[in-house]
Formats: sequence, C-alpha cells, structure tokens
Amino acid sequence: MDLEVRLTELAKTVRDHKEVLLTEEAAKNALVMPFIQALGYNVFSPTEVTPEFTCDVGTKKGEKVDYAVFDRGRLAMLLECKPSNSVLSINHASQLYRYFSVTDARVAILTNGVVFKFFSDTESPNRMDDRPFFTLDLENLRKQDIRTLEKFVKGSFDIDQIVREAGKLKLQTLVYGELEKEFAEPSEDFVRLIAQRVNPGRFTASVRETFTSLISSSLSALIRDRVNERLTSALEKGGDEPQDIEESSGEDIETTPEEIEGFNIVRAIAARKVDPTRVIMRDAKSYCAILLDDNNRKSIARLHFNSATSRHFGTFEGKEETRHSVGEPVDIYKFEKAILKRLDELGAAG
Repeated sequence: MDLEVRLTELAKTVRDHKEVLLTEEAAKNALVMPFIQALGYNVFSPTEVTPEFTCDVGTKKGEKVDYAVFDRGRLAMLLECKPSNSVLSINHASQLYRYFSVTDARVAILTNGVVFKFFSDTESPNRMDDRPFFTLDLENLRKQDIRTLEKFVKGSFDIDQIVREAGKLKLQTLVYGELEKEFAEPSEDFVRLIAQRVNPGRFTASVRETFTSLISSSLSALIRDRVNERLTSALEKGGDEPQDIEESSGEDIETTPEEIEGFNIVRAIAARKVDPTRVIMRDAKSYCAILLDDNNRKSIARLHFNSATSRHFGTFEGKEETRHSVGEPVDIYKFEKAILKRLDELGAAG
C-alpha cells in the first residue's frame, strides 16, 4: 500500500473519529502509530520504533519522549504527542528541545495526531529551531504534502538531504504566509511600496485608501488570469477531456476545476439578486473565498475543497461561518436560501 493511500485512510479516520480522540493515548493509538506505519516503519519492532524513549538530560533524569524512530539502525526522528484537541505551540516541545541537543536526531515532530509539525536545526547546529520547517494537516491533505513526506519513508530517509531542503522549505512557508496575508488584506507598508512605484508623491490617506482597493482587486485578477491560463493550457494539451493541472513546486496556490465549478454555481445563484460580475473568487491556501465586490469583509461563501477525503461548503451569518459537508460541487444548490440570505445581509442590492 503506497504512502498516499495510507495517508488518505488516516485522514478519513480524523474526519470520522476526531471528536472521540481527545486523550493523548487515543491520539497515539489511532493516529500517530498509523502515521509512523504509513512511513513504512514497523511500530512493533523495537529496532525501528521505541515508545517512551528515555535519555537522561543533565539534571533531568528519566525523562521520556513518546517515540523514537530508527532508520537502518540510526536514530532518525523523535515524536512528542499531545491530545488531538490540543492547539500545538512551541511550549509543548520542551522535551523535544532537550532530547534534540543530546541525541543524534536531526528531525523532531510535535503532533496531536491531526497536525504534525516537523522541526530541525537549520538555524543553529544541534539546536532545534523554534519554528517548524514543514507542517502536515491531515484535515487538509495536499499532494505537495505527500511528496514532501516521501523523503521520510523508511529506506529513503536521507537526513543530509532533508536538512538541506528544510531551511529552504521553512523560509518558503514563511514567505508564503506573509504573501497570503498581503493578498487577503494588504498592509500599509505593501500599499505604500506599490503606490510609490506607480504614483510617486505624497502618500496621503486618500492615496492609501485608493491603492488598497486597487491592489486587492488587481491581485485577485492576477490569480484568476493565471488560473485561466493553466486551465486553457491543460485543455489544449488534453483535447476535450480536462487534464490534471500540474502543481507548481513549493507552497503555491492551486485552484482546482471543482473549485471553479463551485464558484460558478454560487455566482449563478447570486445572479438572482446581483450583477454576477460583482461575485469574485479569491483562492487561498486552505480555502477558496467567494466575495461580493472583491471585498474580503463581504464573504458570501467559502469552498473547503483541498482535503483529499472530504469537501465542505461554508455559509455565513454575520461573522460566523458554518461548514456543510458536500460530496460534489452540485450539492451547493442545496444552500441556495443561505446564499441569497447572505446577499441580503450584505446589502447586495445597494
């Protein structure tokens, strides 16, 4: 069974049983051990996986980390586990910090069974970084994640290659996060930078307001144009049947045909109350937003279609989003009343 199939099954377990996996032991048994198995390691062999791994650290005697994973006899990874309802933070990683500095491990994983945060020592040798170089979220499993995890599979584990790529991957993730923030709501610094390049002169409040709006709409238009170019290219190569769009390397956004179909359905419903050109799609890392007037404060709905195992359609009332499970984009028609009600709430007719 290949890695993708194993991870897809594990993601289904998260979806179906997450609410009952609230203790650390439950998360270990149902999620963490199967994850280690998915990477090809025998969790029942002490030569490959050692639970409650002990290593005396200075004055700290008998401290344990939940799992130590060995590849070809060499300590490869340390894992520290928390309950599945825990929001992971660096404060949970104190034992990993200590073990990282006194063992040969170069990869440490902090997990609640749903989210896996991978750390290394890209900033200072033999000292675990404060920020992960890679984060896996089983509720939003992507093909790019699977390709990254292939480097950690038993027999393919190459620590030198992993550490070399970890620094770049971490920076890329951080850059992506900052760009995502700017795309969603441009900061004053970013607006000032673009405004001064386009319109040199005093950066007044009026200029800031004008360029903030222009930048938001321009970024959305740029993304739509790139998506359309890729779709057109794929269709030209594949004839009448649409082909899978190849993912770009790194953390870039990929708008899928299902998201485009879902957007078109929402726009068709919204057309009963507003000019359809006012309904805009803005894709992000974890969801695809559908906005009125390309205003991120006027969310009509969200498409959560990135998971390999489930899709959800988000409707809004006030600032609260409610997610509904959907099988196919056509199921969005079931939420017509919620969409039209939301448009009324946003004052769409005005």
